[in-house]
Amino acid sequence: MVKRLDQSGARTMMGAMQQQLDFIAYIQRMLVEGDFSATYKFALLHAIADVCVEQTSSSTPSPLIEQGKLAISLPTLADKLLTLYWHHAMPFSAEHTGESALLKQNTGAQSKVISVLFECQQNNIRTMRQLKQSPHYKAAFSAAMSTLKTGPLWRLQILARQEECFLYPHELFGVGKEPKSIVLNAGIAQCFRRFYDLVVYLARNAWLQKIQSIKHNQVLIGRQSQLQEFLFGVDRNALTKAKPVLIDLQANQCFYCRKPMKSDVEVDHFIPFSRYANDLGHNFVAAHRSCNNNKRDFLAAPLHRTRWQEQNLVTHNQTISNELGDYFHCDADTSLAVSNWAYQVAESSNAKLWLGRNEFEEAGAVQQNNAPFGLVAEEPAGYEV
Repeated sequence: MVKRLDQSGARTMMGAMQQQLDFIAYIQRMLVEGDFSATYKFALLHAIADVCVEQTSSSTPSPLIEQGKLAISLPTLADKLLTLYWHHAMPFSAEHTGESALLKQNTGAQSKVISVLFECQQNNIRTMRQLKQSPHYKAAFSAAMSTLKTGPLWRLQILARQEECFLYPHELFGVGKEPKSIVLNAGIAQCFRRFYDLVVYLARNAWLQKIQSIKHNQVLIGRQSQLQEFLFGVDRNALTKAKPVLIDLQANQCFYCRKPMKSDVEVDHFIPFSRYANDLGHNFVAAHRSCNNNKRDFLAAPLHRTRWQEQNLVTHNQTISNELGDYFHCDADTSLAVSNWAYQVAESSNAKLWLGRNEFEEAGAVQQNNAPFGLVAEEPAGYEV
């Protein structure tokens, strides 16, 4: 009997550990494969993490708690959004007046939540506590609820244009007139609690980068908006050296769509720079700006990878080393090792691979020429909670 209990406990522990690994992989994929045209989804991810830490079985009595699930009401999330955006609604620039001094949360018009909170602050409301006690709270809360229900709640878990509801199902729960809730899947709340610091750090960092990327904000922030690019970005001047070499060896054809290139040529990191932040001479390809922008930070599908290996690591290996060696580290073996690592990680996390314009395929069994790290794909885990 004791032996059986030990084996059962071991299986439960292994299931929990596997779920935690899957959770981290999913958050990583979310930030790479998600479409973040605004900052709302970063705020929602942050809000969910906060609630998971703040709520306990005693504060939210529910049969769902016993099943390892956690119900989070929409009013709770809306209130969290107001708290997270409160400081964002304060003027950033002293040289501008009105809403023009506010940082934008998207590339279009100012966020409704920000506009409402700014108006509240103009009515001499200085803290969230004061806001909740004022007649202005109803309008602010309504704006947050509307934003939540029409956008991030259903879009947070869209990865590479497909729903992957790892965190919570895309349905609301609640009886009658009681507040509607989302319900985190079994074990997810515990993952948020276990990795709270990491999730919040990643959400805030991506949020910050989005704010800095918006042109309106760059005027307000000034040179500080380029600090990350300055410290850790790509050497754009050096990339100009690679462009004519790549155009020549690709016979002026886009690497991805294989169509002729004109003036819209860009140098693309085949293994995205966001995944491996170093410039390797053999990792560059020339592509149409539209193809490069659509590929974004995705790994390319296996058919592209096979052609990249043939073009850069075999046929034109020496040419790339000779022509670009003065500007970049050029070593085909290093580029192959990085490629193997990136695709092994993608396969183990069931990531989506970019095939063509808005087309993706799941990372399947990718042929490896070298597998130094021993990462292999695993069957989807069944979790015991």
